Amino acid sequence: MKIRKKGYWWLLSATVFFTLMAITTLLPDEGASKVCMLGYKAHCTFTPISTVLCLLPAGLVCFIRKRFFVSYK
Repeated sequence: MKIRKKGYWWLLSATVFFTLMAITTLLPDEGASKVCMLGYKAHCTFTPISTVLCLLPAGLVCFIRKRFFVSYK
């Protein structure tokens, strides 16, 4: 049985937030002023870099949450 310690749900919400922000950077946006590095007008002009920069903290928070905030009985 899994026992989740206090703070687990905050870290889960942070993981979801960073993942959604990474997905948001990939969305096409006709109102963008410049073409992104992938060749289309995306929500963020630094699309591949900003996506990775959002996924890194998501992965780090997910690792910390799994490693330190879940114990098995």
